[in-house]
Amino acid sequence: MPRAKSTTATDPRDIRAQQIAASHGVRQRGDHWVVPSQSGSGTYHVHLGAPHPRCSCPDHQLRRIKCKHIRAVEMRLKREDRPDGTTVVTKTTRTTYKQDWPSYNKAQTHETERFAELLHGLCRGIVQPKQERGRPRLPLADVAFAATFKVFSTVSGRRATSDLRAYQAKGYLTRAPSYNSVFNYLDDPALTPLLKALIEESASPLRAVETDFAVDASGFGTSRFVRWYDHKYGGEGRERVWIKAHLMVGVRTNVVTSVEVTPGSHHDSPYLPQLVEATASRFRVKEVSADKGYIGKDNLAAIAAVGATPYVPFKSNTTGEGPDLWRRLYHYFMLNRGDFLTHYHKRSNVETAFSMIKGKFGDSVRSKTDTAQVNELLCKVLCHNLCVLIQALYELGIEPAFWAESPDAQKVEPAA
Repeated sequence: MPRAKSTTATDPRDIRAQQIAASHGVRQRGDHWVVPSQSGSGTYHVHLGAPHPRCSCPDHQLRRIKCKHIRAVEMRLKREDRPDGTTVVTKTTRTTYKQDWPSYNKAQTHETERFAELLHGLCRGIVQPKQERGRPRLPLADVAFAATFKVFSTVSGRRATSDLRAYQAKGYLTRAPSYNSVFNYLDDPALTPLLKALIEESASPLRAVETDFAVDASGFGTSRFVRWYDHKYGGEGRERVWIKAHLMVGVRTNVVTSVEVTPGSHHDSPYLPQLVEATASRFRVKEVSADKGYIGKDNLAAIAAVGATPYVPFKSNTTGEGPDLWRRLYHYFMLNRGDFLTHYHKRSNVETAFSMIKGKFGDSVRSKTDTAQVNELLCKVLCHNLCVLIQALYELGIEPAFWAESPDAQKVEPAA
């Protein structure tokens, strides 16, 4: 029996390459190899020609180094090309990261009580507009508290009512609104700018630790569908309606510093300038990372205008012709790829933030109308920020203080 040799893969790309090579999906076709995508969304073509192997995947196109698909083909060839019949066995080891478990446990076991406390302090900055006639309205602070807590609880409005009555007894609410009142206010367009202001202020206590930021967008499902009749194929088509959240997050804590919600068909790129501007009003912005979908002269200029350095990869067909800023960033990207990627990969944290929001508060909204869907999604983002603050309270020793710098100027005024 030939003796098997064992190697240990510690690089994440080697680990993934071993998984791909072991799946028996790698096959040769003519002068290239076909390698399946791990996400199941297609295949990539690998050419092992000298002097440098090439792959059609985005990772190789960006980094210009061996991706997991090239490594998977090389591993497959090593297994197959042993003339003495020996087998190479690659043993993978899982990379782990240190976790402050005592602080994490405290944050998780006290999350609900601290959430209500922080939400109450945040809503105290809402100014109640004067009402001269008509039936007395609910205080907007109570409405914002009730709507956000309902989303945090992940239960129906009716089932959340008993919790709201308990918070009224604690003094967090002047009056616990009924579930129908919460639904009605979620469908009010005047609540949208109010929630966005609360999100931005909820991130403010972390201004001392966040200087690098990342931008991306992701879709959230709704309960609505569009249908059409396809005359070409003689059948009915059906598709879910999506809405999209555009976020800018701090890469250290994953707190959301600014947000825009749009229909799912809207492109990501046009919303970057306003996200950057809103973040720069409260934070000192040093770096902004985004994927190549955001590349554009206006976006790069908007980031540079707040004194930050943009780290946005250029597309393969881009040239260095353009304004001075465009040329400088293009040549930095082409000639200092390793240093660029060190900064650019901070962008992964915005994907982590989306995963946190969807995993904890759901990847879809329950509301039926367009306005209510937008407000419900904003409530999810606000819940995420408060949970991040609770974690920072125990791990970083940060005690949140809202509206602290100038209470009169920063109080939230509802939209007219």
